[in-house]
This record gives sequence, C-alpha cells and structure tokens, in this order.
Amino acid sequence: METHSDHFQATASGRAIVVHAPRQIAIEQREARLEPGTVMVRVHVGGICGSDLHYYLNGGFGAVRLKAPMVLGHEISGVVTAVGAGVADLAVGQRVAVNPSMPCGTCEACREGIRNHCRNMRFYGSAMPWPHVDGGFRDYLVCSAQQAVPISDGIGFAEAALAEPLAVCLHAANRAGNLDGKRVLVTGAGPIGCLMAAVAKMKGAHSVTVTDVIASARDMAMRLGADRVVDVGKSEVALAEEAVANGRFDVHFEAAGSAPALLGALAELAPMGICVLIGQGALAAIQVSSLIGREIDMRGSFRFDTEFEEALHHLEAGRLDVGALVTATLPANDAVAAFELAADKQRSSKVQLAFA
Repeated sequence: METHSDHFQATASGRAIVVHAPRQIAIEQREARLEPGTVMVRVHVGGICGSDLHYYLNGGFGAVRLKAPMVLGHEISGVVTAVGAGVADLAVGQRVAVNPSMPCGTCEACREGIRNHCRNMRFYGSAMPWPHVDGGFRDYLVCSAQQAVPISDGIGFAEAALAEPLAVCLHAANRAGNLDGKRVLVTGAGPIGCLMAAVAKMKGAHSVTVTDVIASARDMAMRLGADRVVDVGKSEVALAEEAVANGRFDVHFEAAGSAPALLGALAELAPMGICVLIGQGALAAIQVSSLIGREIDMRGSFRFDTEFEEALHHLEAGRLDVGALVTATLPANDAVAAFELAADKQRSSKVQLAFA
C-alpha cells in the first residue's frame, strides 16, 4: 500500500473482481482512497453469494440488470490498514467484518427504524441503483467506520465473512416471531437454507425439517442442525408424508426461490401457520382461498438491519457453528473457477475467495 505523509490521505491500489456480462468477469486494478470518517480494510476473505452468482450467470435477476461493469461481493472480512479523520473507535490492525449496508439515515424508512428499506440504500455489489454500487471483492476497500465491525481473535475471517448471510437468516427469524417449540420447515438447503436451519434450532424450534433435491445439500442441512431432511425430488408426496408422520408445520422459511417448493410447503402448513419468503425469483400461482381458510400468514424478509451485529455476537459466543458451510476456499486470482464451483450445487455449498 502507498501511504502519504498524512495518513488521512492514504491510498491503495489492488485487485478487484469485476463482472462485465454473463460469465464475463475480470481481475482489474482499482484504487481505494481514504476519506474523513472512513477506514481502509485489507480484505482477507469474501464469500460468493447467490446474488453474485445471478450477476455472473445471468447479468442480474428479475428487473435488476447490469448496465455497466461492477465489482462483486458483499460477504467480506479483513484488517484495518488506515483510519480517516474523525475515526476514534477503530485502529490500524483491527480485525473486522464489513457490513455491506449503507442506509442514508435520513429518509422516511431510516427515520422509522427500518433501515433495510432505505430509499437511498447503497449496498455493496448491487446493480439495483444507478450508478451501480461496487462491492468488496477487492484487495483494499474503503468503508465508513460504522460498517467495519470489530471481531476478536477467536473468530476466523471465514466465519466473520458469514455474518452477512447469517444476518439475513436472523432477520427472517425475527420476521417469523417466536420460534420456541415450533415445527419449522425450510425449503431449499443452499447456504441460506442451511443457516436458517441453524438459526431456527438456536431460537428453540421443536423440530426443523429441510427439503432439497440435492443429496449433498441435504447432508449439509443435517450438519448445521436440521432434525430431518426430505428429498422432494424423489416423490411428489414426500413432504406430505413427512407432515403426516410428524405433524404439519407451524413456520415455513422459503429459501429456494422455487415456485414448486413454495406451493408444496404452503399445502403442509398448519392453520395459523406463517410463511416467510426469503428466496428470490419464484413466480407462483397461489390458490388464495386455501390460505384464507387456514388463516396462513405470508411475510417477506429482505436483507437485515441490526442483525449483522447480532450475527457476529452469536458467532463470538459460540452459539452457532457455521464453519462447515464453507466447502471450498479459492485464491482470488482463480475467481472464474470459484464462481463456476459455486454455481455447481452438486459440488459446493458456500465458496469463499481468499484475498490475503
């Protein structure tokens, strides 16, 4: 890193993983420049998220499309290498997890305390706004001091980089309400589904059942706390048989982004059941009368707010052991291979990139 005599003017140049179009990513040089109120982070680990895969494989998702090259990544951890003017609670050498959310703090949503719905949100690695918001898959990242959350030496960079997806699941659990003693169903055993199973167990669920069509994904769900798994690809009535054998479900977390998964699960919710939608992309024709008759409550869950700090708190306290979710860590220079591996759900769950 090149550092000027005034450390508030610190700059650094390093690699960044940039998506240009579907299956077109490149490693390019990007400069990071310190500003007042910010810190410079030397990124150590970045986790590939489902949204990163959407940009890589399809150039976006739904109405969100790439309009220009963008640095990917928002699951990141690293070490502070410089601090800007006005930063008093962070120091060079501090290990941190970076919260990718940058709410404006002044819009109506922020004033009402629902900052995940900020109308001016700047979320790392997102093509939702224009200009796009570059992400954290880079050697050096400058972020606001509030986004750099300190972590102890007792938590590894790989675990710290999982704080963001874990926060998504904690927010979904908060949307569902009290899980104590509830029969919980999670559809989709990708990283979010598996973390959702772990969170539900931590929150006191009586039982957690996870569905998926991929055997290795179901195995991962069991490792992270599921009591039972169901192969919904084997039989159209497999989930119904599970509900008959062990009781209908009180709470359903839909993490597959799949219409068949959603519809199949809704059929097995008990009266007054709650369905929390996390996965993106499903287009489902729902028989509304079936929801009315059982008084089913459907709730969306989008990103997170204070749950990022909560996630790190649980990890630090050892309440959640999520390290097994990481099935591969590849050097940042092998980004293409890492994305291809992450896209192959038969071979991977969470794939992370090593920058340092």
